[in-house]
Amino acid sequence: MDTASQPLREETVDAYLRRIGADRPLRADSESLRGLQQRHLRSVPFENLSIHLGEPLVLEDKPLLDKIVGARRGGFCYELNGAFAALLRSLGFGVALLQARVFTGDGQLGIPYDHLALRVETDDGIGPWLADVGFGDHCHHPLLLRERGDQSDPAGVFRIVEAPDGDLDVLRDGKPQFRLDPRPRTLGDFEAGAWYHRTSPASHFTRNLVCSRLTDEGRITLSGRRLVTTVHGERAERELRDDAEVLTAYRERFGLELDRVPEVRKGLSGSTAQYGGE
Repeated sequence: MDTASQPLREETVDAYLRRIGADRPLRADSESLRGLQQRHLRSVPFENLSIHLGEPLVLEDKPLLDKIVGARRGGFCYELNGAFAALLRSLGFGVALLQARVFTGDGQLGIPYDHLALRVETDDGIGPWLADVGFGDHCHHPLLLRERGDQSDPAGVFRIVEAPDGDLDVLRDGKPQFRLDPRPRTLGDFEAGAWYHRTSPASHFTRNLVCSRLTDEGRITLSGRRLVTTVHGERAERELRDDAEVLTAYRERFGLELDRVPEVRKGLSGSTAQYGGE
């Protein structure tokens, strides 16, 4: 049995809900799922800082929750959606982990297990839903998995279309984002993909620093020393002056308490996958 299927302890669920500023939902319905996803996107940053700080990544419930809830950090897809799945299951939602391959900037597909997304069943008979808190700048709301028409979202118009071999392509404003395999997986199945993105010079994550979260007005992203804010569609960018200002930005803008400034690992360059935050 996949250990990720075990419900969390009540005190862990309560701590997780406090982390994202959410009340415990009365029902595991579609409205609650939508609210939890939005709260998560606004509270827990999409970030790859552990790669550049030399921190371990263990794809098991406890280490993921220790990081995201206990240490109040963020993560990338395996961490964020892995932890979110554990929370949703414990609140009564039906959850399956799905693997996806991300479309690169030139329209090619990345590696298998490139991305982890969630298929979520709710108790109101609506759905199933595609929920995702781990793709950076992406849809704010869950998407209906069976819907083949346009789905409007604050981040754009999304569409799920049939792809070869029973897969599904997720499009944003007509541009393919990732190809989803609808067969359920376990958290351990993503180990190779996580290892690749933590170590390969061909991975977007080893050559860039990113820390990004949704805000009420738009989005805020810190990439190295470059701070980008988008407020009601208006983008502003500035370079932070020194390490002290960078650490202050991580703390005040993202709630991350770091003891040193992350630096991109030397000598690595790589792909143009569409994961991102700006």
